[in-house]
Formats: sequence, C-alpha cells, structure tokens
Amino acid sequence: MHNLDWFVLIFTLLLIVVYGTLKTSGAKNANEYIKAGNDAKWWTIGLSVMATQASAITFLSTPGQAYNDGLGFVQFYFGLPIAVVIVCTIFIPIYHKLKVYTAYEFLESRFDLKTRSLTAVLFLIQRSLSASITIFAPAIILSTVLGWDLITTNIIIGSLVIVYTVSGGTKAVNFTQKYQMGVILIGLVIVLFTIFNLLPNDIDFNKAIKIASANSKMEVLNFSFDLENRYTVWSGIIGGTFLMMSYFGTDQSQVQRYLSGKSLKEMQLGMIFNGIFKIPMQFFILFIGVMVFVFYQFNPSPLNFNPQGKIIISNSNYENEYKELEENLQKNFDERTYILNDILLKDKIEVKEKIDNLNHEEKNIRDRAKILIGKAAKDKNVKVETNDKDYVFINFILENLPKGLIGLLLAVIISAAMSSTSSEINALATTTSIDILKRNFSYVNDDNIVYFTKLMTLFWGLCAIALACVAYLADNLIQLVNIIGSIFYGNVLGIFLIAFFLKVLKSNAVFIGAIITQIIIIIAWFYDWMPFLWLNVFGCVMVILISFLIHLILKGFKAS
Repeated sequence: MHNLDWFVLIFTLLLIVVYGTLKTSGAKNANEYIKAGNDAKWWTIGLSVMATQASAITFLSTPGQAYNDGLGFVQFYFGLPIAVVIVCTIFIPIYHKLKVYTAYEFLESRFDLKTRSLTAVLFLIQRSLSASITIFAPAIILSTVLGWDLITTNIIIGSLVIVYTVSGGTKAVNFTQKYQMGVILIGLVIVLFTIFNLLPNDIDFNKAIKIASANSKMEVLNFSFDLENRYTVWSGIIGGTFLMMSYFGTDQSQVQRYLSGKSLKEMQLGMIFNGIFKIPMQFFILFIGVMVFVFYQFNPSPLNFNPQGKIIISNSNYENEYKELEENLQKNFDERTYILNDILLKDKIEVKEKIDNLNHEEKNIRDRAKILIGKAAKDKNVKVETNDKDYVFINFILENLPKGLIGLLLAVIISAAMSSTSSEINALATTTSIDILKRNFSYVNDDNIVYFTKLMTLFWGLCAIALACVAYLADNLIQLVNIIGSIFYGNVLGIFLIAFFLKVLKSNAVFIGAIITQIIIIIAWFYDWMPFLWLNVFGCVMVILISFLIHLILKGFKAS
C-alpha cells in the first residue's frame, strides 16, 4: 500500500478509538456502564443497531456473494420489517416496563432461574462464536495486504476493540458506532462511483445493468418453494422473520442497544429506523458486488481471488496445469468480450445461451483451480483457503482503486468489524455479569458490578481473539454467521413466545423442552435436513410442541 493509504487507515481508526475512549470513560454505576445512562436518542439507537449488524463480514462477503450469485441474497432480509414491528409492539414495551438489563432477566420472572440461565448460556455460546468470526474477517484482509500471519492481525484488531469497550461500556459502543457508520456509508458511496468511473467511457448505468442482467445477476425475487435453494421470497419472509425476531428481540447484542434509549418511544423509533433503512443498505452493498462483476467483464480477473493461492501453486507439481487453466480463463474472457456488443445491441435468446455457457465454463475452470490449489497446499503441508468468494471485493480494492481510497475502504471494513465486535463483547460481558455471576454468586453485587462487567468484557474480548485464531472460512463468512445464529435462535425465540403468550406452560416443561429441541436442531443442521433459515422456524415450533408434550406428561404424573 501507498503511504497515503497507511495514513488514512491509521488516522481513521485511531481517531475513532481514542476519541471514543476519552468521551465515554468514567461510568460510576451499572446503569451508566451497561445502559449508557438511558440517554440515547432514537437516531443513535438506530445507527448503533445497524452498525452492530454491519460487520466486516458484510463488506467482505456480501459483494462476493453478489459477484457469484447476484442480488438474490437480499431476500434474506425480507422478514426484517415484520420482525421489527413485532419487536416494537411486544418485546420492547415489556423490557422497558420491567427495567431489565438483559432480555433473559424477564424469563426468570416468568419461569425460573434455570430457564433464565439456560437461555443466557445459549446466547453466550452462539455470540462468542460469532464474535470470533467478526474479528477473523478483517484479519484476512490485513494478513493479505501486509503479509502478517492471522494470529498477529487478530490480536491487533481485537485489542483496539477491547480498549474502548472496556473503558466506556455501552456508551462507548453507541458513541463510536455513530462515527463508524459515517465512515462506512461515505466509503461505500465513493467506491460505487469509482467503479462506474473505471468502466469504459461508453458504458453508462443502463448498459451496466443490461450486462449484469444478461448474466443473471439482477434477479432479485425467487418465488419457488425449493428447499434446496437457500434464498427465496418464502425463506426470507418466513424463516427471515423468525431469525430477525429472535435477533432483535432476544439477542443481547441488539437488545442492549435499544435498552440504552431515553424512553420507550426513542427505543421504538430507533428500531423502526433500522427496519426502514437496513434492506436498502444491504441492496446497495449487493449492487456494488454486481458492479464489480460488470467491471471484470471488461478487465481480466485472477483465476483465484485469494492471492495466497497463486503463491501456493508456484513451484508445485500442479503449476503447469494451473497455467493451462489461466490460459483457458483468458480465452473465456476474450470470447465474453467479443459478445459484449451483442448483449448491448441485441436481445436474443441465443445471446443469453452463449453467456450462460461461458459462465458455466468459467465456473468449471475456477472449480478445477481450487482443486489444484488444495492439492498443492496438501503436498506442501500448508493451509490455504481455496474458496475465494470473500476475497473478491478486497482483491478489487487493492488492485484497482486509487491511492488514499484503498486506505479509506480498509478503514470501512475494519471499522465495521470493530463496531460489531464491540457490541458482541459488550453484550457477552453484560449477560455473564448480570445473568450468571450476579444472580448466582453473592460477592457480585450492585457496588462492584461495573468492575466485574469490565473484567468480563476483557475476558470475552480475549476469548474472541483466541477463537479467531483457530477460525476458518466456510462457504461464505456471512452465511457462516447466519448459520450459527439459526442453530440457536429458533429455540430461544420459542421460549420467549411461550413466556409471552402461553401462560399454561410452566418452567420445568419449557426447560426440558428447550434442551431436547436444541439437541434436535443441532442434529438437523449436521445432517442438513433443511436450509439454515428454516431452522429458525423449525426450532421455534419444536420447542413449543415439545414443551406442550412435556407439560402433558408431567401433568399426567401429578394426576396419577
């Protein structure tokens, strides 16, 4: 990177960390540290909620997702507005009335301590795993750019987050997230205009859209009921509603954001703000990925976007075969370039068929390259990620953006990682202190709760760094995070819905039902019974049905 990029990157990150630490340190009690003194305005809550979701994974994986599969991923968020309405009308009023610090406090008043503790533990498991991934994602970037090992970069990123989160608690998280979202939005707008500027002079917006459409990248809606397809309108509306309802209504990393609100109205307006702007923002990020695809229709792309792949294949037994694949990819590109005018000037079926054939051929070439890289890595006894979806956007940034803008975009991605990670370890610390330590150990009380929460923030921050050091890339990072959530969210949501609406079900039945359900969900995920979004619906329904069954069994025992 150029010195200017280094300056922009370091200055942006240090300004956020230092300024946030200085402005928010000095909390004197639990309310100030955990709930930010309950003085947050609706727009602060809304931006904080969005920043919590907008991790580095969003800006690494989502453009890569769109590059490969088009805009269809946006269907994943179709359930969000429905979920937001439900959370605003049911969850938030109850939490506000009870003046809880965590969502799980409510469950003890409805059921008992063991049910509260169980849901808190389930949250700690899934959120600690997610926190490690939000650190690992930008570590990939810096390790690629700087040649650092992943462990070093994990430690650097995690440490930056720990500094201001331990110091200022929820207020620090809310405060810094406002500026992080500002950096993110400015950076995204600039990069989109830059992409259009890099396209040939005769390619305007309409022509770019036409090229993307010819390659099936602009297809947003899929109304099929095919369970093999992860992203459809129905999976987004039904499965997405359950996932988002659990995320915003029961996940402490989000609940803690709006519990800092000045009033019930401010909390609700903050969530509505998120519900209105989240889908357009996600669509915008996906659209950037599609435009990156259009850019590579006019410019050669690497055979594998992970630069480590080319290094691994060098001086291996597969180097010549890999070079042949590169030549085949170049031929594919030349043929694609040849028919671009046909795409722009004609609207014939045969043109679409040619494009489909070329895309299929390109996919086969890239898949064979991944296999060769994997074999070379095995022979050299080194680890390398052959799946390069998450490297598409960063590769484009490093190879094509002008000086200064590279540093800004890296700052965008790392700021997003910091915003999500800070929310996660803040929530993990709060849940551990309030739901586990304070509730079960007498030495943790109101007088020293701030000290223990800070200690737990440090603990979970270090845990996230440690787990990040052993993380790996799945099919796609953003999918991995959502899969982890879906394994736990449905079960937890079902417990809360029982608490709200099914008064006949008591603590023992729900507790046993929740444990059985969680085991079934893990089995369902392991054996791939259904797309992960449907696990949220399945888990929610299962815990209700099993709890009813246990209730009837226990009632029968009492009667006999």
